[in-house]
Amino acid sequence: MSPKRIIGLFLLCVLAAGAAGAGPLDAPSGARILTDVRYGKAGEKALLMDLALPKATGKPSPAVVWIHGGGWRQGSKAPNVAAWLAGHGYAAASIEYRFSKEAVFPAQIHDCKAAIRFLRAHSKDYNIDPKRIGVWGASAGGHLAALLGTSGGVKALEGDCGSPGLSSRVQAVCDFFGPADLTVLEGISGIVPNPVSDLLGGPVREKPALAKLASPVTHVTRGDPPVFIVHGELDTLVPIRQSERFRDVLTKSGVDVKLLRVKNAGHGFNSSSEPSLDQIAREVLKFFDRMLKPH
Repeated sequence: MSPKRIIGLFLLCVLAAGAAGAGPLDAPSGARILTDVRYGKAGEKALLMDLALPKATGKPSPAVVWIHGGGWRQGSKAPNVAAWLAGHGYAAASIEYRFSKEAVFPAQIHDCKAAIRFLRAHSKDYNIDPKRIGVWGASAGGHLAALLGTSGGVKALEGDCGSPGLSSRVQAVCDFFGPADLTVLEGISGIVPNPVSDLLGGPVREKPALAKLASPVTHVTRGDPPVFIVHGELDTLVPIRQSERFRDVLTKSGVDVKLLRVKNAGHGFNSSSEPSLDQIAREVLKFFDRMLKPH
């Protein structure tokens, strides 16, 4: 499947909040597909991921973990939007996480970190290089991807959902229009009920400390991994100023960061977006190749 087709399907997933029950994207020929792999447990809930593994080359592959959007309250790991990366030598995982109606923050990031630890714990099983794991997400998933990148070592955000004792740090972050500072994002374009309030278990004004803890900008330090941000200039759900602030804080701390502004695009991209869907796909691949493959 072409990168343009993949990104087009990705857009449908974002706009439809990753409709549950959708089938997996076509993976490259020769890829090994694993579904419903249990990566942890939260209470009585099993946490699952899907994997697309590349053709064996004899050397461990870098991995990219996809985190779906849906306002932290809906969506699905299917389709695995990152599966096309298996054709470029990556192990591509798509994970599920607890929704805000099941548990408030920080449950969501606890689950995401458990997924990273699981891949490290089972790196030999899946022929993954545990030192080269990237993460990619959109909207709410972009927020969680960004938080994975900036909160390495923040004990309150680690959780104990699986594979304790291993690092949950990632080596590259691709953030598609994710909220970066929840302290100033009281609502998301008037959506009712308010996704941010649902995530925090109450309005930002009543949960200022939790909103700060949930904000990627809060945790930025010089040692954070490189970040590639993609955001539509006309986004009214998550304004582009969220990503601009994130970029500025990262830059000030000396972190490698690039913000790609997409013209004619709102919360998601379309056929009139600039850069084009093909170009955005190439930039994503270029970023992960630069950060996760040896040179």
